[in-house]
Amino acid sequence: MAEFIKMYQENPDPRKIAQVVDVLRDGGVIIYPTDTVYGLGCDIFNQKAIERIRQIKGLKGKSLNLSFICYDLSHISEYAKHVDTPIFKLMKSTLPGPYTFILESSSKTPKILNVKKKTVGIRVPDNNIPRAIVKELGNPIISTSVHDHDEIIDYVTDPDLIYEEFGSRVDLVIDGGNGGVKPSTIIDCSSGYPEVIREGLGEVDFVG
Repeated sequence: MAEFIKMYQENPDPRKIAQVVDVLRDGGVIIYPTDTVYGLGCDIFNQKAIERIRQIKGLKGKSLNLSFICYDLSHISEYAKHVDTPIFKLMKSTLPGPYTFILESSSKTPKILNVKKKTVGIRVPDNNIPRAIVKELGNPIISTSVHDHDEIIDYVTDPDLIYEEFGSRVDLVIDGGNGGVKPSTIIDCSSGYPEVIREGLGEVDFVG
């Protein structure tokens, strides 16, 4: 079974963060809290770990809609092509926050994910746990939502239930308190202007 670690997002324990990063560097798959729902993730540079996430999510072939959790926007040019100033200003004003921004990917991103993808999702969650992990790791981690098998409940919110359901399939689960039931708001900026393609926790009054 996976390791089960309790963390507090107000002040994540650096020793526990280092423990999580060791698991990621060893090719591990983790479940962690965000500012919305719990996420399933791994180091973006580990192909075997990404393949395990595909299997856990039941994704066939090259089907892969994964976002990158970043600490901030300072390294965005590594994963996305030139971001126009209005889009960058929009991201700066809303992040960290419950948003996923879809951008045109750089030439590096499809190689990382081993798929022919022209876009990449960028997340900077308003939660210190995943941001501290990414900062210590030195590069983004993959983000995809943890879904419940219950058709009525879309997302598992209780860390104990998450551990019960996924503990045998991942390497580490972080208990960061109860998660949310609403996912991030997805804003597609790949065409050069923002378009809301999923309204989640983040407000969208500023788009339009």
